[in-house]
Amino acid sequence: MINNKFFAIDAHCHIYPEKISERAVHGTDNFYGEVSVGTGTVDNLLSLGKAAGIDKFIVQSVATTPKQVQSINNFISEQVSLNPSTLIGLGTLHPDSSDLAADLEHLMSLGLHGVKLHPDIQNFKIDDYRCLKIYELCEKHDLPILVHAGDNRYDNSNPNRLKPVAEIYTNLTIVAAHLGGWSIWQKAAEKLHDLPNVFVDCSSSLPYISTETARAIFDTYGVDKILFGTDYPMWSPADEVRRVLSLDLSDNDYTKIFSQNALHAFKI
Repeated sequence: MINNKFFAIDAHCHIYPEKISERAVHGTDNFYGEVSVGTGTVDNLLSLGKAAGIDKFIVQSVATTPKQVQSINNFISEQVSLNPSTLIGLGTLHPDSSDLAADLEHLMSLGLHGVKLHPDIQNFKIDDYRCLKIYELCEKHDLPILVHAGDNRYDNSNPNRLKPVAEIYTNLTIVAAHLGGWSIWQKAAEKLHDLPNVFVDCSSSLPYISTETARAIFDTYGVDKILFGTDYPMWSPADEVRRVLSLDLSDNDYTKIFSQNALHAFKI
């Protein structure tokens, strides 16, 4: 519990097997030009997260090739089974898979709660024709998608590509990470705030923008659309909690942001 009154779910956490965690974290650090606080292991996530008052963690990883999909989903499922009271798992898919339907059936058989996509790291545009089958299947099976959104260096996941997808697949719940557009936060809010099936998380955003800008973006989306997330292992969970609390919102708003919106968006 945060401040002994807010049940908290971290809706955006990356975890890796211990034997590759150092390499995986280093690769992400190089991609974003940052130095991660965490090690990327489950034990480290739970240690840092619980110290910050976080109760549950939505965990995921990303397949950079189709052949990694099922092994990653097995890993996430195994970690959830080892920590059933604290972890909630998302699976991964890859648009170049030879059998997306089979990969999704496997993901669902593991009890995972949605799909994580990262167009920049997986190297596809979010509105690419190869991805349409993913959206069709997830919409059909009522599986939410958490998608990395935004980057001023690329045009794979920016709002101009995300908005048409949300408008076509209107029964697909999309959680757009990083306030809908990493490094283009205000532009993303302007384009995405009125889409009824789009939520956003606040991960990897608050360290880069002022409190005033953050509050304006929160107001644009509305607190019913915003999920708390840390993007572990990149940032300190305790620091991310403090950044959200510094926005000086109401207790009702914090209850939504810290847990209720995540429960709703991921159908938990």
